[in-house]
Amino acid sequence: MSNIPKQYAPSGVEKKWYDSWIENGYFSSSPDERPPYSMVIPPPNVTGVLHMGHMLNNTIQDVLVRRARMQGFNTLWLPGTDHASIATEAKVVNKLREEGIDKKKLSREDFLHHAWEWKEKHGGIILEQLKKLGASCDWDKTRFTMDDMLSDSVIRVFIDLYEKGLIYRGVRMVNWDPKALTALSDEEVIHKEVQSKFYYLSYHIQGSEETVTIATTRPETILGDTAICIHPEDDRFRHLIGKKALVPLINRPIPFILDEYVDREFGTGALKVTPAHDINDYNLGIKHNLPSIDIFNDDGTLNEKAEILIGEDRFVAREKISRELEAKGHLIKVEEITNSIGYSERTDEVIEPKLSLQWFLKMDVLAKPALDVVMNDTIRFHPPKFKNTYKHWMENVRDWCISRQLWWGHRIPAYYLPDGQIVVAESPENALIMAREKYDPELKDTDLKQDEDVLDTWFSSWLWPISVFDGISKPDNEEIRYYYPTNDLVTAPEILFFWVARMIMAGIEFRNEIPFRNVYLHGIVRDKMGRKMSKSLGNSPDPILLMDRYGADGVRVGMLLCSPAGNDLLFDESLCEQGRNFCNKIWNAFRLIQGWEVDEKLSPSQESNTATEWFEANLNRNLEIIEDHYTKYRIADALMTVYKLIWDDFCSWYLEMVKPAYQQAIDAPTYRKTIEFFNKLLRVLHPFMPFITEEIYQEIKNDHDWESITIAEMPGYEKHDKAIIDQFDFAKLVIVALRNLRQEKNIPQKEKMDLFIKKNHQQSPDITFDGIVKKLCNIGHLDYVTEKPSGVHSVIVKSTELLIPLDANVNIQEEEERLKAELKYQQGFLAGIEKKLSNEKFVNNAPENVVALEQKKRQDALAKISVIQEQLRNLQK
Repeated sequence: MSNIPKQYAPSGVEKKWYDSWIENGYFSSSPDERPPYSMVIPPPNVTGVLHMGHMLNNTIQDVLVRRARMQGFNTLWLPGTDHASIATEAKVVNKLREEGIDKKKLSREDFLHHAWEWKEKHGGIILEQLKKLGASCDWDKTRFTMDDMLSDSVIRVFIDLYEKGLIYRGVRMVNWDPKALTALSDEEVIHKEVQSKFYYLSYHIQGSEETVTIATTRPETILGDTAICIHPEDDRFRHLIGKKALVPLINRPIPFILDEYVDREFGTGALKVTPAHDINDYNLGIKHNLPSIDIFNDDGTLNEKAEILIGEDRFVAREKISRELEAKGHLIKVEEITNSIGYSERTDEVIEPKLSLQWFLKMDVLAKPALDVVMNDTIRFHPPKFKNTYKHWMENVRDWCISRQLWWGHRIPAYYLPDGQIVVAESPENALIMAREKYDPELKDTDLKQDEDVLDTWFSSWLWPISVFDGISKPDNEEIRYYYPTNDLVTAPEILFFWVARMIMAGIEFRNEIPFRNVYLHGIVRDKMGRKMSKSLGNSPDPILLMDRYGADGVRVGMLLCSPAGNDLLFDESLCEQGRNFCNKIWNAFRLIQGWEVDEKLSPSQESNTATEWFEANLNRNLEIIEDHYTKYRIADALMTVYKLIWDDFCSWYLEMVKPAYQQAIDAPTYRKTIEFFNKLLRVLHPFMPFITEEIYQEIKNDHDWESITIAEMPGYEKHDKAIIDQFDFAKLVIVALRNLRQEKNIPQKEKMDLFIKKNHQQSPDITFDGIVKKLCNIGHLDYVTEKPSGVHSVIVKSTELLIPLDANVNIQEEEERLKAELKYQQGFLAGIEKKLSNEKFVNNAPENVVALEQKKRQDALAKISVIQEQLRNLQK
């Protein structure tokens, strides 16, 4: 005991064992004869630092991986980072600005030199932080989405899809980010409900004194109007057919067009059509062959096509044009409304719908098989409720805009010839060969110009489970054949389409096989008030500081205790404290056991034999429950079962049953059995709390045990005696009732009590745990009686009466009042049960075991009421 610290100190322990695990290669994997278990990390942005979402996501992954490793699988948890085009480029641009360097004055090569320099300096921070959490990744296999191997995969896939006719280039309405100066896919746009103004504007009819009123939230875009649309059945505007309206301030004549798209009840019923700046207007423009006037520069300022306010920012222009419209009599009124506005996920800039020449990937062909494998459970979602969300997205999928107007990323392998032809090739050299063969043998390399854009970051991420194993370039290599498809993917629902759906598409398209078998979807980490964690709210704790304060094990447990699959996690720091307290509980149990003196000559007592028999059965019952939770991906439930098994069953009950009396020794068989139980419990707990379990395991393991708990065998459940579990459940109620009585009557624990037990309803005494009841409740004499002695205090457990002689006479009036109160409670409880069982819908539809449980509750309540009524009759004699 002198060598065991009183307090568990996680900081020294965590570093010691993590370094040991790495040094011994426990996390390393290469193909062999064992069955594989593989998982790829959702690659965090290379710009990122650890936040609470990462903590939850990677803790869940580590639990699954560590458990699989202990089950004998050849486990690979492959880590890596994402190059994050928009976020990284923004970081580098800001860094250069601070150094007085303007990106626009740099060549592409010079900028990329700065970007790679930044990546090498900052790109590994988050992975190092994951090590502090205990992440058991194979760090030797760390990947980066712009590694040569992965980049080669991206280029090959682009070429393949282009040659299949699935990638095309065209002018389309895109989501434009005026801050990042790039197009975004629909999935990169976050819609927010905001307060806006609804401007009612008057347009003069050409050659007439008449006007028509339209309503818009964006008065600056009238400068790009090319028509006014009215419903063909709207009699209010029928007389305007064939006439033209004049755009306010610039007097451009625009026609009236008819289309059923117009909602006659919204606004004024007359709709301004601006094909260059609204997706619905764009579709109307195509249908009615309208011109398109793009009035915005890429940075959101007005260009010369606007005719006025040239160079002004779009929001400044809105304020200025509204004042001018009012001054010239065109502004009728302004209403306050709430509407949905699209924001860039990366920069939080208001999105500008913009016509742009971009590269697109056709999605409908890819989506169909990817939908089927989820709906038929070839790939299982946990929880399955997200299948409906997935189905909706996949049935309404739109072509994916895959080009981005950036320099950091995978440059599009398209090359333009002087006459406008395009060749797509892996390299400039191959492009020149293709161009000469296809178009002109005299072409020079200087005649070819590569596309300036890069591919969307997700275009590399969707290949992640394949490209990390080089499965695109070398489709039959040993690693891809062994590790693919992976077993589990742990991620968040908000990237279900961004990433999960696209990986499924890519897996089927390029491997003709799903990329993973199970998808575990966890919720968003929120504060205890339900708010999403953010820097601006100041409600997001630093995970590193949390681990410094509570230990990595404590934080892991704190995160998982409140994280049911698919539901948001309401994080409260007190949960980490609970996790730390659990560490201390385990540590104190270790110190208690190690402090016992062992006597090899002693034989086990009957009480010790009963205790070990009960805990053996109870352990196996719980191992079966834990296995079921894992099978159903109820990770939080698995942890809670382990938590209660250790805290309640082992520490609070079993150790108290077998603990030797003060300054007495424990018999060797019971001690060895206790160490065996503790060893198993540590192994079951290890995936959740890797550090403290390794620290204690090393102290209690035998010579023939595994050298590290990391690679020790995960205990499986065996057949067990359910009867002894039920017997102790009743004994536990007896012990709790007697302890409560001591407290209620202020009877010191050291003072022995006598106990008479009266069984009712022809029940036979069960003496299995009588010795333990006597030990834990300090009972001097225990006997079974058929008649209630006088001068005793009674406690009822189910239908059994516990009768305790007290020194003072029992107060008849107080005892009668207590029994009447208990009778009233039991009758109310019974009424609730009767109501439920009289409900045919409940009885017919509830699971059989649930109905059986309610029926048992009724029987127990009836028996208890009968005993209380008998006691009242005896008091009143």
